[in-house]
Amino acid sequence: MFVPLMMTAPSNLTHAVPREQRFLVLFDFDETIINESSDDAVVRALPGQRLPDWLKNSYREGHYNEQMQKVLAYMAEEGVSKDSIHSSIERIPPTPGLLNLLQYLQSHQDDFELVVVSDANMYFIETWLKRAGVHHLFRKIFTNPASFDATGRLVLLPFHSHSCSRCPDNMCKQVILREYLAARQKERGGAPFQRVFYIGDGANDICPSLVLGPRDTAFPRRDFPMHRLLQGMQQSQEAMFKANVVPWASGEDIVDSLKKIMER
Repeated sequence: MFVPLMMTAPSNLTHAVPREQRFLVLFDFDETIINESSDDAVVRALPGQRLPDWLKNSYREGHYNEQMQKVLAYMAEEGVSKDSIHSSIERIPPTPGLLNLLQYLQSHQDDFELVVVSDANMYFIETWLKRAGVHHLFRKIFTNPASFDATGRLVLLPFHSHSCSRCPDNMCKQVILREYLAARQKERGGAPFQRVFYIGDGANDICPSLVLGPRDTAFPRRDFPMHRLLQGMQQSQEAMFKANVVPWASGEDIVDSLKKIMER
């Protein structure tokens, strides 16, 4: 069990009108903020702590959200309670150094705006972030809706529909990022962020990273799918990917990079 940071929002946060933050930091959740997949962790709440083969074998490529809907329905049928699901999510360890990274970003909250973009779900993400004491640091969470119905079943829905051939049918993170950047620039009186940082690990973190420009940075978790795919792109399609690429193994690696940028 990890010890939450118990960061607290400043008492005047609601009333103060802070200057616009210079930088936007986007986080994936599974295997980026937390050190495993929340979908895998929640399965441990089952009596046998594993899914039956027929359910695992029903997965269709590109339809992971649909698969998790089936998994959650099966868990309800097996009598897994809301409390058991809640506890299994709270127990997931953070990725090494991640809480130190969030502590650093909190100490520079006038400079950094934080957002989560994840193909997990809202119940898992909010449960974990609140337990870790860091929920208030994030301005927005983009993820699949999920809530318990009257029967005690956790019901999962897709985030949106899109036409991107690279992404799962329920979520294109590039669409989310493009729309968010446009909306925030309008809200900020036409001022864009000076730099955008994207922190992720998975194959579905490549698509949003293609939005990043030469002043921006993609932080792929070292030796995870995002990192391996970016290595291939840098070798064969360098012009397609414009952002700086800084692999990381610990949140401390990202802190070191951000400190250098802040010193410029």
